[in-house]
Amino acid sequence: MQIYVIRHGQTDWNADGRMQGQRDIPLNSLGRAQANGNGVALKALLGSSATAFDYVASPLSRTRETMQRVRGAMGLDPRGYTTDERLLEVCFGDWEGYTLEELARRFPERVAERERSKWDFIPPGAEAESYEILSWRVASWLSSVTRPTVCVCHGGVIRSLFRIVAGRGTEESAMTETPQDRILSLDPTQGRIGWV
Repeated sequence: MQIYVIRHGQTDWNADGRMQGQRDIPLNSLGRAQANGNGVALKALLGSSATAFDYVASPLSRTRETMQRVRGAMGLDPRGYTTDERLLEVCFGDWEGYTLEELARRFPERVAERERSKWDFIPPGAEAESYEILSWRVASWLSSVTRPTVCVCHGGVIRSLFRIVAGRGTEESAMTETPQDRILSLDPTQGRIGWV
């Protein structure tokens, strides 16, 4: 079963290296251009089969705007998609809004702990998650997909998909690059995943 995954376009917090997590930060001008470009690329990839796909996004505004721009560039109704909370980015808890450099000055021991085991590290804060916890949500969403699907989500979700679909190691998955101007193709039934 074919799934195409797109990370939301860039935000100012992405550009500054801030931990964004579940904060609702909007796209910047580069992010809007990336979303439009991914829509053009996806239209070329799917052609007339585009209408046979389901479209789903994380409910945050940066993913919804990316999806709307992708669909608009494909000549589809920008509003013709659903959202799923299981696709929300990993929650960084009290660390959201800070860069790693800022956190390292304030909490050097905790940042060092994160560097030793990024996949399993849970930042401080009542709602905070590790990538491992995030991967449980992502696996639940993935098991619910029954039709060809286009998904707009977040970097952490994509890292989880590499772990779930390809069986990558935890630390390799945690360090996987997640570009905002590429399309990820995967077929979970075949264990196939890669950028197109």
